[in-house]
Amino acid sequence: MPHEQHVDTSDHQIIGHNVTRLEDKSLLRGEGRFVDDISLPYMAHIAFIRSPHAHARIRSINTENALKHEGVIKILTAGDIEPLVSDRLLRVALPSPAFKQELHRPILAGDEVVYVGEPIAAIIARNRYEAEDIAQKVDITYEVLPAVHDFSTALNADSPLAHTTQKDNLVAQFRLDYGDCATAFKNAPHIFREQLFQHRGAALSMECRGVVAKYDELIDELTVWTSTQTPHSCKRLLCDLLGRDEDKIRVITPDVGGGFGPKLVFYPEEIICALAALMIKQAVKWIEDRSEHFVSTTQERDQYWDVELATDDEGRILGLRGLLLHDHGAYTARGVNVPQGSASAMTLPYVIPHYHLDVQLVVTNKVPVTPIRGAGQPQAVFAMERLLDHAAHKLGIERAEIRRRNLVPAESMPYKTQMKTRGGMLIVLDSGDYPKCLELALEHSGWHDFDARQKKARAQGRYIGIGIANYVEGTGRGPFEP
Repeated sequence: MPHEQHVDTSDHQIIGHNVTRLEDKSLLRGEGRFVDDISLPYMAHIAFIRSPHAHARIRSINTENALKHEGVIKILTAGDIEPLVSDRLLRVALPSPAFKQELHRPILAGDEVVYVGEPIAAIIARNRYEAEDIAQKVDITYEVLPAVHDFSTALNADSPLAHTTQKDNLVAQFRLDYGDCATAFKNAPHIFREQLFQHRGAALSMECRGVVAKYDELIDELTVWTSTQTPHSCKRLLCDLLGRDEDKIRVITPDVGGGFGPKLVFYPEEIICALAALMIKQAVKWIEDRSEHFVSTTQERDQYWDVELATDDEGRILGLRGLLLHDHGAYTARGVNVPQGSASAMTLPYVIPHYHLDVQLVVTNKVPVTPIRGAGQPQAVFAMERLLDHAAHKLGIERAEIRRRNLVPAESMPYKTQMKTRGGMLIVLDSGDYPKCLELALEHSGWHDFDARQKKARAQGRYIGIGIANYVEGTGRGPFEP
């Protein structure tokens, strides 16, 4: 917990003051209020029926037996909600000329499911236990279809289609380049190649997602509590989908037990809960359990890098080129900003005179991909640093030294990188002494005497290692994210 001190902000001067965080006391005392802490009178609960298949046609949905259950209030399918919303799709994709396909998520799947966990129906019942029991009584007939599970082969001519309505599995394509890579590589005395695969993962917040919605018929106001990082976007989308004025919807974000990127996204569960509250005229609640989180909340990327580094005899970089394949998942829930961040961050903080990276976004039958933490940038740093390790090994140069030779020097600041954002702005490194930072890191990590420590540990039966990487942008969002 930060050291507390009184700050006089009567003159509205915040910069230069140590301003105490506002939320610490309640959270540390166990007095936080999260979505699941909200309990309202006569509150109904929702459970979702999700696809057990990565890819299938929905042939029929029979709710007859489920509706006979004593605790059921309502069952919603795609056909039930379509007359009640302005659009059956969640059109949330950030625009980009790189897109080759529009892959907006449906609120509920109607004809085809394209990943395990895709919501098909919502069960509204007196409590969550009954809602889950009722879900088991809904009979859904599927025609299982071939699924795209390997994004590295998804663009092959013989690959199955992730969506039967699309002609191929290429979602988007772009390239970032500057200089003359072809000439640089043609004349380079040394070329080093790395092929790298980075697996996907999940954010795993302490608190999963959750929504509570309540409709006040007396004043015609809908209130939605949701564990989100973007309450304003959530409100706008609810207004658009439900056709309600802004003063008729309130979106409240209570304490959030971790966001990390996936809670930037607007989800089907948010509109379903809001719609359910309007339909049954009572409060409704849905809390994502941990098993749901693994298949219903957006995840981070699979990526495959095939990259080459050209250097001179002293290990100074002459050029960098290659291909980045990015697993986009089954739908577009955000944009191309994750691979864009990867492609933009790869050259930093080094002097790289020539650069060319082709980027292809591939649709697969997996949970949709959105930013998580570094938004693709740490993955690019990994690829760059592996190339430098490779070059150092082959050239017989110490790993820290090859980095020192290629870091942007302090006297070159502000340094124009030649890299441009999607908006056309030149990325400029405005300040810093990267070689000095490297020197300090080596000193404090005990880099120079590590070999002796490693030998001593090995004699004791312990295995230790040490690595090195340089990274300029550390917030996860910056000039690289559209």
